[in-house]
Amino acid sequence: MSRLLGGTLERVCKAVLLLCLLHFLVAVILYFDVYAQHLAFFSRFSARGPARALHPAASSSSNCSRPNATISSSGLPEVPSARPGPTAPMLPPCPDSPPGLVGRLLIEFTSPMPLERVQRENPGVLMGGRYTPPDCTPAQTVAVIIPFRHREHHLRYWLHYLHPILRRQRLRYGVYVISQHGEDTFNRAKLLNVGFLEALKEDAAYDCFIFSDVDLVPMDDRNLYRCGDQPRHFAIAMDKFGFRLPYAGYFGGVSGLSKAQFLRINGFPNEYWGWGGEDDDIFNRISLTGMKISRPDIRIGRYRMIKHDRDKHNEPNPQR
Repeated sequence: MSRLLGGTLERVCKAVLLLCLLHFLVAVILYFDVYAQHLAFFSRFSARGPARALHPAASSSSNCSRPNATISSSGLPEVPSARPGPTAPMLPPCPDSPPGLVGRLLIEFTSPMPLERVQRENPGVLMGGRYTPPDCTPAQTVAVIIPFRHREHHLRYWLHYLHPILRRQRLRYGVYVISQHGEDTFNRAKLLNVGFLEALKEDAAYDCFIFSDVDLVPMDDRNLYRCGDQPRHFAIAMDKFGFRLPYAGYFGGVSGLSKAQFLRINGFPNEYWGWGGEDDDIFNRISLTGMKISRPDIRIGRYRMIKHDRDKHNEPNPQR
């Protein structure tokens, strides 16, 4: 009897042990199944491989490693849609009256002016004399054109004074020094025509052209180098003429025309060799097309001229 009871008890213990083991295995299976479901759920929000997680049936040959790649319903990768890249912030228009102007300037030509100093004092000016204001958008793009030959000393003074003035005026501008090669008779107006064409070759956006002699420096930065509805004469009161306009039809020294105005008068005359005459011809061309000369206030349109002897091969034109 006791032997029979012991065998029964042993079988019961084995059965209980098997049940416990089975329960443990079921618990383990259920645990890993729930864990796998949680892992799949959170993997949908992972930054890596979203296409694979959401589309497990996709072909293994599909290239889903591209950050913007998506998979179509057919299982093939689609071309990523173009997303706009970062754009520069829109700058406000430059003010008509720049706040940084200082007015009357002290201009002197006695201190030596090395080109290295000009470069050091104007770090924002790019190679080729180009400058764009960093804080506003100018209404015009200005090309400053200088007829030139054998005036390096004068050019360094011009660059020293004009670059800071033009930057304070919030201009987008470029400086073009048009040099006449050789020692033939000088032709100022023809060089200005060349400068107009060469500037447009480099940048078709130029819509204002300032034509300046290299030996003239403005004495007031409120004399804004811009173009208007009418051709502009800037140098109306030079020290050479006692700070007065020499005569009503004078249009020499520094003047400005828009692109449309320049084309309207068919550019400048090419026939004037030697000093004088071409500026009066330009004045007549402007008058004959019905335009009028615009000038600044005589207190603002003052200029200082660098004293120099008459250039060789630029003698007064006897036919001027």
